[in-house]
Amino acid sequence: MVKQQVLAALDAARGRYISGQELAAQLGVSRTAVWKAVAALRSDGIPIEAVTNRGYALAADADVLNAAAVAALLAPEPLHTLQIEVVDRLPGTNAALRARADAGAPEGLVLIAQAQSAGRGRGGHSFYSPPGGLYMSILLRPEIGARQAVGLTAMAAVAAARAAEKLCGAPIRIKWVNDLWKNGRKVCGILTEAALDLESGMLDYAVLGLGFNVVAPAEGWPAELQSVAGALFDGDPAPGARAALAAAFLNEFWPLYRTGPRSGYLDEYRSRLALAGHRVLVTPRSGTPRPAAVLGIDDECRLVVRYDGESRPAALTSGEAGVRLL
Repeated sequence: MVKQQVLAALDAARGRYISGQELAAQLGVSRTAVWKAVAALRSDGIPIEAVTNRGYALAADADVLNAAAVAALLAPEPLHTLQIEVVDRLPGTNAALRARADAGAPEGLVLIAQAQSAGRGRGGHSFYSPPGGLYMSILLRPEIGARQAVGLTAMAAVAAARAAEKLCGAPIRIKWVNDLWKNGRKVCGILTEAALDLESGMLDYAVLGLGFNVVAPAEGWPAELQSVAGALFDGDPAPGARAALAAAFLNEFWPLYRTGPRSGYLDEYRSRLALAGHRVLVTPRSGTPRPAAVLGIDDECRLVVRYDGESRPAALTSGEAGVRLL
């Protein structure tokens, strides 16, 4: 907690030095706590300058991520509704937020991590989450049934595509059901997890998680990701890019969520669909992979395909099959 407070204070005073005594008084902690926080931040790679008799200063070009920086860029409604928390590292933001949800945390809690050590994607697959990316989850308590939960993923994909496009300036497409593509490479993954009230059949809560590849890792992508992974920025982004991306997503998503189907998000989802008109290999959870042509998305966010040799189309749910381009 003190680490994030120190980081926020240095970010707010970027361009001037603040003494340890001033920081301690401002935050209501000891100078030793400030010193330990600065040491921990520097070990995390945050470029903090320390000069005797002057204090600490954040490098002018540092890309920091803290709750205050995100909140400063939020539109009025999400600013007054959402609660932003930023931590340095977690095994996974979705798992951490689900535990908070089970304990009664309110809708609108947003958890952001600088990095994840055990990020997960669909089907329990690992999600590579190195420092430099943006990893965030938001707690929702919608009054919908389980079948409508896929709509949350579609809304998030539209909002994330809009936000990413604004920041990087390149067209962003959606690969059904939960990936964003830039130039044919994955730059964002979305995972929606939910808890069901068995008596009512309605959701108790949903946790919506997003992982953005803001820049390529300094050491390069792991071998298994080199042909598929991409980043929003080809070079170093401007300072504050991750905070701007988080705020841009929340500013886009919250109105869609509040409005629901009337927002027309599904039309935009269809227009951004990367697979439309392409041939794909459909791999069911159990069974033999089959080639098919993608026809589009139906009103329940199912992928409509026509298998080779068949005349009637089939509608696929995200839980029953995966697809890849042929």
